[in-house]
Parts: sequence; C-alpha cells; structure tokens
Amino acid sequence: MDKVVIVTGGSRGIGAATCKLLASQGYAVCVNYRADKTSAEQVVAEIHEAGGRAIAFQADVSLEAEVEALFDATLKIYGSVTHLVNNAGMLFTQMPLVEMSLERFNKVMAANVSSCFLCSRAFLRRVQGPGAIVNVSSAAARTGSPFEYVDYAASKGAMDTLTKGLALEVAAQGIRVNAVRPGFIHTDMHADGGEPGRVERLAAQIPLKRGGQPLEVANAILWLLSDQASYVTGSFIDLAGGR
Repeated sequence: MDKVVIVTGGSRGIGAATCKLLASQGYAVCVNYRADKTSAEQVVAEIHEAGGRAIAFQADVSLEAEVEALFDATLKIYGSVTHLVNNAGMLFTQMPLVEMSLERFNKVMAANVSSCFLCSRAFLRRVQGPGAIVNVSSAAARTGSPFEYVDYAASKGAMDTLTKGLALEVAAQGIRVNAVRPGFIHTDMHADGGEPGRVERLAAQIPLKRGGQPLEVANAILWLLSDQASYVTGSFIDLAGGR
C-alpha cells in the first residue's frame, strides 16, 4: 500500500522540513497550509524537483468543514490516507497570563488543540488498516512557559493528553499515536511571538548550548511514523537539547 501523509501547517518550519523528508522516503505528501500559499507551493516544487509526490491544500484545520475537505481531497488524489502529522499551531506575543484576553486564549486552543482533535478524527474515520499519527507538541507542555506563552503551553499539555488517550483507544486497530516535543528550534514561530532572536538569547541555558534545527525534529517524526517504531505508541520524544 502507498504511504500517504497529511502534514498540517506544512508550509514552513518543522512542517516544511517534515514534508520534504517524508517525500524523500516515498510518502505521497499533502502539504496543508492556512494562509501562506507561496511557501506551501515552494515546498511542493522542491519535492517535485527531487522526484517526489506532493500537493498543497489550503484549509484552516481548526474548522470542521475545512478539515473534512482536506481529507476528502487527499483521498481523491492519492487514495487512503495512511499517516498524519498534526503540526499546525500558533502563538501570540509574549505576555504574562494576567494580561491575556479570553479571545487570544480561545484562538490558541482552537488552532493547537481543536485542530489536532478534528484531524485525528477525520483520519480515523477514513483510514484503512494500520496507520500512524504523530502530534507535534512542545517542551512548553512540561515547562509551562511562564511570563511568555502560558496559553500555548496549556494547549500543548492538552495535546499530550489527547495523544495518550487516543493511543490507547486505537491501539487494537493497529494505529499508533505518538508525539514529539520540540524545544528551542530555529523557526519563524519565534517572530510570531515578538522575538525573532529568542533561540539565540536562550541558547546558553540549553545543555547542548544551541537551538535545534527543523530537520532534527522531522527525523524523529519520520521514525515514529515508520515501521521501525512498530512497537511504539502513546510515547513522547523530547527534542529540547537536554532541557
């Protein structure tokens, strides 16, 4: 059976690195994006240039109807979806919780948790036979990100719980569910939080004395999706340089 994967938030950072790596290993890849069409199409172009298979598909994966359209389109083009990477997410400008609005908190929960729920459910309703899901959580789920992103950290804590519970629900069906928890990775997301140089500022506090690269996270995702991890489910890989 062909390996077909949907990677949400696949247009940049960890998502883009994951799309390109999976394509190089024979997966047909659906590069999901919410707004950055240019970057998504660039990822697809790079995959095609390397001889791989990929499409780009726009969907806000916090919205049920758009998730359904994403999965239906991928199914129509490639056949049964066999793998899923729940990578889409967002954060806002650093601030302590006391200053956060409810609107912000709810937006983060929808983008990071509701999207994981909706995509996982859509996947399970369509998957034929064994399959695998990898959720991209964060080391923030362990640290809480005080004074910066408590809302983001809370959403990733929820994703961890969803990972564990879902893994137990579907294990008997031959579907594995795991998560990676990246730490300080060199991506554009830090600019979204108002501090593009955040990784450099904190590098000295990391035991390995550097930030991570998106490909280092993608390699862990590849392994968890693969048959090499056939006895691994409900598990977490921390990619945080020792933090």
